[in-house]
Amino acid sequence: MAHYQAMGDIPPKRHTQHRRPARGGRAGELYYEELMGEEGFSSDSSLLYHRNIPSTVVAAREWTIGDLSTTPNHPLVPRHLKLHELFTAADVKRTDVVTGRRLVLGNGDVRISYAVAGAPSPWYRNGVGDECVYVERGRARVETVFGAFDVAEGDYLVIPRATTHRWIPKRSTKEPLRAYCIEANSHIAPPKRYLSRYGQLLEHAPYCERDLRGPAGPLLAEDIGAKADEETEVLIKHRGNGPGGIVGTAHTLPFHPLDVVGWDGCLYPYAFNVRDFEPITGRVHQPPPVHQVFEGWNFVICNFVPRKVDYHPLSIPVPYYHSNVDSDEIMFYVDGDYEARKGSGIGKGSVSVHPGGHAHGPQPGASEASIGAEYFDELAVMVDTFRPLELGEGGRAVDDGAYAWSWSRPRT
Repeated sequence: MAHYQAMGDIPPKRHTQHRRPARGGRAGELYYEELMGEEGFSSDSSLLYHRNIPSTVVAAREWTIGDLSTTPNHPLVPRHLKLHELFTAADVKRTDVVTGRRLVLGNGDVRISYAVAGAPSPWYRNGVGDECVYVERGRARVETVFGAFDVAEGDYLVIPRATTHRWIPKRSTKEPLRAYCIEANSHIAPPKRYLSRYGQLLEHAPYCERDLRGPAGPLLAEDIGAKADEETEVLIKHRGNGPGGIVGTAHTLPFHPLDVVGWDGCLYPYAFNVRDFEPITGRVHQPPPVHQVFEGWNFVICNFVPRKVDYHPLSIPVPYYHSNVDSDEIMFYVDGDYEARKGSGIGKGSVSVHPGGHAHGPQPGASEASIGAEYFDELAVMVDTFRPLELGEGGRAVDDGAYAWSWSRPRT
């Protein structure tokens, strides 16, 4: 996101001496400058100033990531996955957002996981790609080397590749922290058509820079009651020969990872709440790209928010039937009553899988029933991929096994 930010203690000129405060008439020690950049040195980057050498590691071990195996969607059928059945109340107490994720769907470009968490996560860094985590319910504090976020229901948190961070659920809320985790093998950003040639969000975009929340920072170890020299383990997800080409390593640092005194640049985590998305509507039904919020390599993320619907006098507000010629369409139903899916068994916490090669659309009777509607009170997050998705162990565990035949039954 090419939107410049500067926080904390940084020198007036990059790549020059930046020292700790002088003591006893002697110049302070140098801070250690780290360039965190995308696409080599050819895209967005930030400069972070550390108290410690960021390369320092005193121990390493293998970290066994959860089950990342996948099974092809074969025979090809649409599916209904009930994510709210993945975790019991007892599971939640010991589950965290990092190690407790259960893989729902995945391919070589993106993985969709789900976690219901009541425990703080370890320190963690995804070295494979960016993450976009949607907070379905609950609240959490997310501490990163750039600063901290307080996230709550409806927030997307976009975390760039290699950002060290951890998730701490807030126990005071009635709902547990429910996180829908979209992990890319690439970077995640606003759609290019929303951006000027220099990276500013344009007037036709459904959100703008004012809607984005950067981290509150900088954040140092002592700010959270930790010791600066506290030995800390950081879990790293990186490329290798494991399932999906992903393996894990745990590095032990001889210091606390929150040691960045200042940073500046255009690469950093940011939050965006779905309520700040301004829907684009029309006289007749608008295609899914109007709902797009982010994109990665070979996939897009859209959100369907409460909105006025089609206002042509003969309009049919629910979608027309459509064939996903190039895409798999994955819809996560968060809130409201999704008109097109009435009678299918889909409700809050459901995921529908509409694979490429299958024509899908409204359930029987939904088109007629929607005529005359002026407003849809629905909230859903959609991921469309341009390579087929396979079922992870989480998806296989909560497949209702009946959704494919729901167009053959009369509306209830």
